[in-house]
Amino acid sequence: MKIIYVTLNNNEEAREIGNELLNKDLANCVNFFPITCIYKWEGKVTEEPEVVLIIKTKEEKYEEIEKIIKSHIDYTNFVGMIEIEKVRGEFKDWLNSIVK
Repeated sequence: MKIIYVTLNNNEEAREIGNELLNKDLANCVNFFPITCIYKWEGKVTEEPEVVLIIKTKEEKYEEIEKIIKSHIDYTNFVGMIEIEKVRGEFKDWLNSIVK
């Protein structure tokens, strides 16, 4: 099991991307929530709200998921895969029943 951590501008983007991933069986579950981001861009430190989208999936789905994310947004954002070493057996079974 892998988690893909994605930063987005707002809940609408997270909801649209999450629904598409679920409808295409690329994830069994997604979560999104607001955060505050401080970053440096073009020599300036900026603070602004963001939304994190967490996608629960399998490693081999990363490229397809990244393409879907890019089809919804046109700005530079973070998309990264996180290794999950252990996961509850029932959750893993659920993931495997959805994401083939």
